Amino acid sequence: MNVKKLRLGLIGKDVSKSDSERIHIFILGQMGIECEYERFSVGKDGFDSAMRTLLGDFDGFNITIPYKRDAMEYLDEIVGDAVDYSAVNTVLNGTRTGYNTDGIGFLQMIRSYGIEYANKKILVLGGGGSGRSTAAALKKGGAQVYMYQRNRAALEETCDNLGITPIDDPEQGGFDIIINCTGVGMHDSEGRSPVTAAAFSGAESAIDLIYVPKKSEFLRLAEEQGLKILNGAAMLFFQAYYADCLYLDIQPNEKQVEELYRAYEKKYLE
Repeated sequence: MNVKKLRLGLIGKDVSKSDSERIHIFILGQMGIECEYERFSVGKDGFDSAMRTLLGDFDGFNITIPYKRDAMEYLDEIVGDAVDYSAVNTVLNGTRTGYNTDGIGFLQMIRSYGIEYANKKILVLGGGGSGRSTAAALKKGGAQVYMYQRNRAALEETCDNLGITPIDDPEQGGFDIIINCTGVGMHDSEGRSPVTAAAFSGAESAIDLIYVPKKSEFLRLAEEQGLKILNGAAMLFFQAYYADCLYLDIQPNEKQVEELYRAYEKKYLE
């Protein structure tokens, strides 16, 4: 590995509160690699210009809500889980190739926190890039996966593509785990939840991919109902580690990433 310095970035609608910069600099620093990391918060009208800047001036970059599918048309190749999820969160500029590390990062997070998912009945809220990758990874891991999103036509298309089950009412209860993959609860919608307390009836755990705030309204309601709760801070770290392995063209190591996360957690999250 001859890389000594990387110029990376992140693009999303609002990444002003994202910890991605700190995480990538920490991980790569532990590997002896210097990193410059720039965040691009852009609306639809600024997306094309930002993508061209990232593709032209950077070594690679990450993608978050709501552009994980829009970015695909700018790339020459989509590989691995990104094909199955129809969503990209990591781009290598040298080959203009898109990858997705969300699914593997999500599964590592819930394993790390002792949440069993095989054979569990799981409801995923939201069918965007994060929802798709989470649902697909859980299905591959042996879970019974259900999904809800407000746009029924889009919901049916997503569920048909992924081989999972659509539902009409997220408040019906009866799921073992409920996962919020929508953006409800962050930024302008902070303090709101995509579901009421009724949705948690019969559930064991609730997971919110949102990590700012640390305890979203969704998680607060779940905790009130006695559920084990988990936000997405660890997933962000784990998916970043797997992305960094792609940038460096090295094989990931599960023991290494767990050790790195505990060191990061001790330094920044405790």
